[in-house]
Amino acid sequence: MSGLLLVFAWPDSAFTFLIFVAWVPLLWIADQEQNRIRFFLFALLAMFTWNAGTTWWIWNATAAGAVGAVIGNSFFMVIPLWGFHIFKTKYGIKTGLLAFIVFWLSFEFIHLNWQLSWPWLTLGNAFATHPDWVQWYEYTGTSGGSLWVLLANVTLFLSVKNSKTSAKAVSIITAIVILAVPAAISYWLHPATNGNDISNAGNPNVVIVQPNIDPYSEKFDVASTGGQIQKLITLSEQYIDSNTRLVLWPETALPVPVWQDQVQQYLQYQPVFDFVNRHPTITLQTGIETFKNYGTEKATKTARKNQVDGTYYDAFNAAVAIKANQPIQFYNKSKLVPGVETLPDFLLWLGAIFEKFGGTAGGYGHDKEAVAFKVEGNPYITAPIICYESIYGEYITSYIKKGANLLTIMTNDGWWANTPGHRQHLNYARLRALETRKWIARSANTGISAVINSNGDIVETRPWDAPAAIKYTIPPVTGETFFVRNGAYIFGLALFLMSVLFLYHFIMILKKRFVGSKI
Repeated sequence: MSGLLLVFAWPDSAFTFLIFVAWVPLLWIADQEQNRIRFFLFALLAMFTWNAGTTWWIWNATAAGAVGAVIGNSFFMVIPLWGFHIFKTKYGIKTGLLAFIVFWLSFEFIHLNWQLSWPWLTLGNAFATHPDWVQWYEYTGTSGGSLWVLLANVTLFLSVKNSKTSAKAVSIITAIVILAVPAAISYWLHPATNGNDISNAGNPNVVIVQPNIDPYSEKFDVASTGGQIQKLITLSEQYIDSNTRLVLWPETALPVPVWQDQVQQYLQYQPVFDFVNRHPTITLQTGIETFKNYGTEKATKTARKNQVDGTYYDAFNAAVAIKANQPIQFYNKSKLVPGVETLPDFLLWLGAIFEKFGGTAGGYGHDKEAVAFKVEGNPYITAPIICYESIYGEYITSYIKKGANLLTIMTNDGWWANTPGHRQHLNYARLRALETRKWIARSANTGISAVINSNGDIVETRPWDAPAAIKYTIPPVTGETFFVRNGAYIFGLALFLMSVLFLYHFIMILKKRFVGSKI
């Protein structure tokens, strides 16, 4: 039941409110079941149901990857739940429920930051289709949403569990307060609608292009590269006007890998530079596949050896900013997709297997930190966010700290076909707008491309599986939110409390061993 409720609550479902009761059945079982192995199996069933029911669409890209993600993530999620059950059994329900909240939040932090990171099911993401509920993410980020979900479930569970009338009443009142107060704060914080008319004279606008090129049959076919580029240029020029300052193309819009210091000389990409030179006031930002040569030095862990001349190089899923008479700027995707784009150090021996999924045996190279594209004469300082990176809230804040006043997401969600995957990905972007209070321009190869305002509202879209473009007057917004300045401090508090609980547990073990033996 918990697994199913989590599935039904997840974007893009209309039953988001179920997230506030989804954990109650599992908490009830934890309270009744003393056997750790049996509870482990119950918890595993719940987590497997949740993972399979919300991320099954990975199968469209890779069957083996889907199986690995669903099963692996289910087992990882059981770890904090098992820890909660141990603490509940040893130290009582109150300590156990505290452990449930602390351990789960700590798990989410770890899952955001380790080498097998897959934070797609961070609980705070559940509100992606209801940004009006969580306008306070500008102070807490998604960790605040996760805490809200956990607290609501714990108090509702206690209202069911308590048999005494007075205790039940207190639990019910507490649950109502926990549900109502954040919602009221969100309503109070919700700014006035930031709508902009594209006809506003003199204001800069952005043109977002959605070429709709099949990633399986056409996109990476070298023979079709010229036609793809011409399609992008044609769509762009249909919308560009004298106020256009940024043209945004999707991830790997330039699909043929080229050395980064030779992009301008590459014959197939000459039409791109001709296009930019025809429109000297615009900056073109696009995804591109590139190589970088390190000579005879293996400069990074991901560098591969060229068997022809013995030199080392990295391959990158990159972004590039191009403007007439200005230096080219590159950003190499930092947050890479586990399995397809990178492998943790302890799984490098599986490289040959993952290479069959369209990934690379050694993994892509990556930048160590975010890069903001600042181009002379362009009012937009852009955050070149590539695909998967858009689900990392705290990482996105690093673009803002480097001066970005517009979030630009370049993605290719066509791998998953028309499944909930690409809609979840779009809606998660709305949370980044809340956390940073920045507008978002989103270019998706097959859709859904969109403009999202700083309230998290989608103000313009283009449909899935159709070539299209958007022209929109987007205000560059400066300044930093509390979350941008301070990060996910709720996770930091959870990690501290987890350390306290572990220390208490260790002291109790020592006390039982030494004091108990004397008795």
